[in-house]
Amino acid sequence: MIKHYFMVEFELPVPLTPELLSLVPEHRIAVNRLLTSGKIKSYSLAADYSKIWAIFVGKSEFEVMESISMLPLSEHMVPRVDGLAFHNEAFELSTPISYN
Repeated sequence: MIKHYFMVEFELPVPLTPELLSLVPEHRIAVNRLLTSGKIKSYSLAADYSKIWAIFVGKSEFEVMESISMLPLSEHMVPRVDGLAFHNEAFELSTPISYN
């Protein structure tokens, strides 16, 4: 099974409403599950709380959208999904790379 990397940028509503803030704990649990399962490789929140960036792994953009739909804040965020040619992580670089 070939897996692909996708950069997902989420636009968050400004200001964050009390309804949205009440979903954050459940959302973080869902994100942690996706991180643990390998469906998300990284997850970052902008300092001004306006955007979230995440690297998703999946067979297709459709599969990534299915993962996004499992997030409690998904109905309040606007995702932009871009396919990546590659994604490197720091721990991968601990192994010497051979270019031969």
